[in-house]
Amino acid sequence: MRARLCIPNGDIITHIAVVLMVCMGISIVKKLKNELELVKEAMRVGAIYAQKRGVAKFEGTDSSHDKMTYLYRLLVHDKLIQPLAKGEEKEPAIKHKLALWISRQLPKDHKLMQ
Repeated sequence: MRARLCIPNGDIITHIAVVLMVCMGISIVKKLKNELELVKEAMRVGAIYAQKRGVAKFEGTDSSHDKMTYLYRLLVHDKLIQPLAKGEEKEPAIKHKLALWISRQLPKDHKLMQ
């Protein structure tokens, strides 16, 4: 199992706690500011990307989980994002990946990047 590590600013005890959590296989991810809104924007932009690419057209009856999973896999397939480790493809991790992807696509002065 591969763990992701984001060491927060802090003292040596915090650093040791983070190292122990990683050794135990606990994934540590720093939450992005406006992450929920970034995920919504990623879903919107990703749906347009999939449609323009000619691989998918989402319907109103498609679940958000299915759309999110499809967009994540499409972006991994197109090598636009790195895949999650095996067994870590859970909804919170996928949402985080999509939020990171869209945050890199948006201009620095976009309202979601403030």
